[in-house]
Amino acid sequence: MTTTRSHSVDAEEVLTLIRRAVDERADRLIALSHAIHANPELGYAEHAAAAQVAQEMENAGFATELGAYGMPTAIEAVSGAGELTATICAEYDALPSIGHACGHNMIAAMSVGAAVALAEVASDLDLRVKLLGTPAEEHGGGKVDLLRAGAWEDATLSLMAHGATGPDRPADGFRSTAAERLQVTFTGRAAHAAGMPTKGINAGAAATIALSALGLLRQQLSPNVNVNAYVSHGGEASNIIPERAEVILEVRAYDLEEWRDLRRRVLAWFEAGAIATGCTWTHRTTENLYAPMVHHPELAAAWDRAFESLGRVLDRGQQQAGGGSTDMGNVSQVVPSIHPGVSVLGSDAVPHTAAFADAAASPQADAAVLDGAKALALTVADIALDKRVRSDLIDLQKRRPAGATRTTLDT
Repeated sequence: MTTTRSHSVDAEEVLTLIRRAVDERADRLIALSHAIHANPELGYAEHAAAAQVAQEMENAGFATELGAYGMPTAIEAVSGAGELTATICAEYDALPSIGHACGHNMIAAMSVGAAVALAEVASDLDLRVKLLGTPAEEHGGGKVDLLRAGAWEDATLSLMAHGATGPDRPADGFRSTAAERLQVTFTGRAAHAAGMPTKGINAGAAATIALSALGLLRQQLSPNVNVNAYVSHGGEASNIIPERAEVILEVRAYDLEEWRDLRRRVLAWFEAGAIATGCTWTHRTTENLYAPMVHHPELAAAWDRAFESLGRVLDRGQQQAGGGSTDMGNVSQVVPSIHPGVSVLGSDAVPHTAAFADAAASPQADAAVLDGAKALALTVADIALDKRVRSDLIDLQKRRPAGATRTTLDT
């Protein structure tokens, strides 16, 4: 790693101390990853995981608050008093039925390891280290709640790393989409389906028309968007015309304007189902909106240097991975951020499957936890030691109006 020193410190000694700090805590970090993996908890209910992460931070001497910003499973842990504040995000929520099939147990352990390692060199780097435990990334968007509450108002930069499979990619090798999840409700009129069918207004038929129209629309959609839906309620019995039908829907796109246009078109098809059948219809957003991820170029370059310094090989010929969404995207819209991946080498398991859940607690995943923790910490050190980049980022933070991070995506 090549840096321009910001002040009189031995850069190589700092980087060595970071690597050593993670290695010395390797057993604790792996134990934390495995403990969270063994007890999967859904978003906003990650009580055991949050308590374990908070305890690790408190043991490391951080000023730690469990239940930060009014959220029972959010954490804020701070060490150091430097001018540059690095906010490292830890996730620990699981998926329904299949547990840690996105490897958030790994994320939590990586972030803890990085934060603790940086705390040991914070005075050398004129650094303030903050770990944010962020609930409900899979469903809910806890980072959006925390943004509104001001959790990033003091951040100069923010970062985290995510488990992956396949070859390691550069930091900006991951793209995420804007995403909205909605519930659409059709309301008709119940009637005996055989005895008095003409008296009914079929809400199930409205849902069928809407989903059929959605299928036809897909031919005209660009490859940069994605729409998924399922009927969550379609009736009560075969001899009752359904009075109510509900569809759960998500709309995704990499570009915000394309996403807004797609949303308009999709909702028009659902309105068509209501018009065709005579139903009324309503729709509501069920979770916080997710924004696309924006990787800060100099942070991304620093990650790539740090990652390769650990002997990991970046496959720069691979296409960007993408299709999913993360509430880290919302953070990246207002604070310089990165969200790279760290692969569980040798695994080709697809995220959000039982096979990935198994991989997330394997020896290869343990190695990824340690490499990810080091790479996160080394990335921050690289930035802190680079006089120009450090100055630019601090200046950007100082020029940011008060409350500028207390925002989120709108339609």
